[in-house]
Amino acid sequence: MDARRDPATDAAHGMAWIAGGRFRMGTDHGYPEEGPAHVAAVAGFWIDRLAVTNADFAGFVAATGYVTLAERPLDPAAWPGAPAALLRPGGLVFQPPAAARRGDPAAWWHFVPGACWRHPDGPGSSIARCDTHPVVQVAHADAAAFARWAGKRLPSEAEWECAARGGLAGATYCWGEEARPGGRWMANTWQGGFPGEDAAADGFAGRAPVGSFPPNGHGLHDMAGNVWEWTSEVWRPRHGMAPADPCCGGTPAARPGVIGRRVIKGGSYLCAPEYCLRYRPAARQGQAEDSGTCHIGFRCARD
Repeated sequence: MDARRDPATDAAHGMAWIAGGRFRMGTDHGYPEEGPAHVAAVAGFWIDRLAVTNADFAGFVAATGYVTLAERPLDPAAWPGAPAALLRPGGLVFQPPAAARRGDPAAWWHFVPGACWRHPDGPGSSIARCDTHPVVQVAHADAAAFARWAGKRLPSEAEWECAARGGLAGATYCWGEEARPGGRWMANTWQGGFPGEDAAADGFAGRAPVGSFPPNGHGLHDMAGNVWEWTSEVWRPRHGMAPADPCCGGTPAARPGVIGRRVIKGGSYLCAPEYCLRYRPAARQGQAEDSGTCHIGFRCARD
């Protein structure tokens, strides 16, 4: 930790101190990409108690004039042969299909021109009265830019998972082994028949204000559900593997013109137990760095 930092200042600004050390990362009892379980180590670090909100991000944009990737014009020369309708800035938006086709994500994910952090579900949507909701439709570079402006950074995958576990060694969830201890909903996830209907039994259909559910053992909210969160980690299909080839998710620098992928963690309000049980600390996915979606946000860390 930077000796010039005042721990009381960091805590007062909504960060929690994670002491670091060795912990068991990943699992051999989940999806293939979550293994193998192994011992990882992290140095002590600070991490935001809450995901970055629309109000937080609006303050950054107002102070810097920053324009997100989802708002920038596309260069047709960079996308030869692409339909003109797709050469407009926008983002990926979840739209429940008319008929449930559980094995076909293309049935509910659509690129929507005009979708951006101000209009997370498309041009007809708004963040008015949603100041405390997590910001979404931010690409990896957008999240990293906010973190730099705030004097922070994005957490590594190991840091994120260590923090999410809340001091519980190897537990399935951020809060223990039971999905609903005492019948209580512990995260904003999907209830009902995915992808057609979210019954909102947990109180929310769609994104929820940050901090709506109980914190974990480190005092961190929403480390499971609500929105996936970016990390700084380059995607690897399994723990311990080399970064994937750029054609399948490596770094942009490895092959010019090819978009890399980064690890996202935590699951989202679109995670259903029968389809995507990823609201767990071990869960992980690879996400294209240039893609904003309606269910990916971030929180920041500091050495």
